[in-house]
Amino acid sequence: MTTSTADTTLSPAAPPSQATPFALWCDRNFRWLLVAPALLLIAALSIYPLLFSVWVGFVNYDFTVPGHDFVGLRNFQQVVVDPVARGSLVVTAGLAVACVALELLLGLGLALIMSRTFRGRGAIMAILIIPLFISPVIVGQLWALLLQRPFGPTDYVLSQLLGFDVTISWLTQWPWNFIALIIADTWQWTPFMFVILLAGLTAIPPHLFEAAELDGVGAWRTFRHITLPYIMPMITLAVTFRLLDAVKMFDTIFMMTGGGPGTATYTASFYLYQVGFQQFHLGQATAGAWIFLILSAIVIMLLVRRLLRPEAER
Repeated sequence: MTTSTADTTLSPAAPPSQATPFALWCDRNFRWLLVAPALLLIAALSIYPLLFSVWVGFVNYDFTVPGHDFVGLRNFQQVVVDPVARGSLVVTAGLAVACVALELLLGLGLALIMSRTFRGRGAIMAILIIPLFISPVIVGQLWALLLQRPFGPTDYVLSQLLGFDVTISWLTQWPWNFIALIIADTWQWTPFMFVILLAGLTAIPPHLFEAAELDGVGAWRTFRHITLPYIMPMITLAVTFRLLDAVKMFDTIFMMTGGGPGTATYTASFYLYQVGFQQFHLGQATAGAWIFLILSAIVIMLLVRRLLRPEAER
């Protein structure tokens, strides 16, 4: 058999195609193109509304008055001279401080108890954190049903326990309306403090407690000189986060007291809601929101500086 081999001629490789200017630009800016969608989304949802609110604060943006004339600082002046606005700041500060302080004490106590190992610890912890997963609107409605007269069971239970008739108007009578709001907020957010402080307690080296026990140091001195210094950064962190949320209290007030009686339980958020979305004075409400933001930022900045301060300076 004769086999013929055909001469094969290899064609020269094609020269690489020259990249277009657009392709070269994409290669140079590839990392920016990857984050561009996220940046555009942030600009659309955050930066633009922020800049728009600045403009609204300086114009007559009122649904009851046509046009958007420039009014300068008049909207801010109306908020400053409004006694309801000043009273809402006092209510906001009082409720925030009372709620956060009580939640801190209860959360720390629960964390100290649950830091020990005992039977049923996991089930108890699961029950304790359930309020964190409930909407504040539902929490407000729940406590309104429990405390409202004459159908709420609270007065009846207290009457049976104390041996005399208890007729407290929890949602309309001062100071019980404030106590009712503090109870509802504390019930929901104490687990938040508990979880953070428990994490701080479990991070303390066990040999410190063993050394204190060998030296005969009492429980109070151990807590004061070992436990408290170690968890102080966690306490500051928890208080900062809770204050950020507590000063915006709105949901429970809306469901429980409606800001009443009168304007007695108006917080800053509830005041801005009433002015902006009930009275439709959006320019004044926006100016009030900026004032409230600046005041809150000052307080939070002090707490954050305390949190970020080096350990040696604390």
